[in-house]
Amino acid sequence: MVDNWSSFVQQLLYPDCCVLCGARGEAGLDICAGCRTDLPVAQSCCAVCAAVLPRPGVCGSCLSRPPPYQRSFALFRYHAPVDRLLLDLKFHGKLARARLLGALLAQSLAARSGPWPELIVPVPLHGSRLRERGYNQSLELARPVARMLGLPIDWHCCQRIRPTPAQSTLPAGARRRNVRGAFRVIRPLEARRIALLDDVVTTGNTVAELARVLRAAGATDIEVWCCARA
Repeated sequence: MVDNWSSFVQQLLYPDCCVLCGARGEAGLDICAGCRTDLPVAQSCCAVCAAVLPRPGVCGSCLSRPPPYQRSFALFRYHAPVDRLLLDLKFHGKLARARLLGALLAQSLAARSGPWPELIVPVPLHGSRLRERGYNQSLELARPVARMLGLPIDWHCCQRIRPTPAQSTLPAGARRRNVRGAFRVIRPLEARRIALLDDVVTTGNTVAELARVLRAAGATDIEVWCCARA
C-alpha cells in the first residue's frame, strides 16, 4: 500500500515524459504512443543470431557454423532513434534510457515461448572501462528486465580480463580476434540455462566468445538478448 501510494505521488510530481518528443509518456514509460509506434522493431530475423533475413528462419552462417548459443532475441534494429538512445546511455550517462529500453525489452520478451533461462548475465566491461564510464550499460539494461520478468542477475560470475578496442572501430575480420580470450568465468555458475544481455549486437563475436566461455564452465543452454541488432 505504501509503495503504491509513493508511486502515485511520484507520478503526480514527475509524470513520464517522452524522451524523443517531450510529450506525455504512456503506460509508465518515458515514451509516447506515437514515438513508440515509430521505433524500428526487429522483424524477420534469424532465430539463432537475430541477423536480418528476407523471411524468418535460420541464416546460412548459423547453419554452416552454429554459434555457441542456441537462440537470440533482438528488440530493435540499430536505426534512428534507437541508436541515439543507446549512445546516450552508453557514452553520456543518461541511465534513464536503460529504464525505458529495458522495460520495452522485458515487455517483448514476456511473450516468448519455451523454457525460461534461470539467470541473466550482462556482458561485462573490463575494469578500466568500468572505472572510466562509472557503470556497465548492459547491467543497467538488465536491471529492469530482471525485475519485470522475475529473473535473477549475476554480474559477478564472469570477468573481462583484458581491455579490447571497441568492436565498432575494427573491420569485420578483426572482431573475432579482438575478443578471443577476453572473458573468463571466475566462480561456479549458479544455473545451466543462461541469457546473455547486451545493448547492441553487431557481428555477434562478443556474445559468441562469452557464450563459449560459459559453455566451457557448464552452461548447457544459452540465449542472447539485446536491445538492438546492427
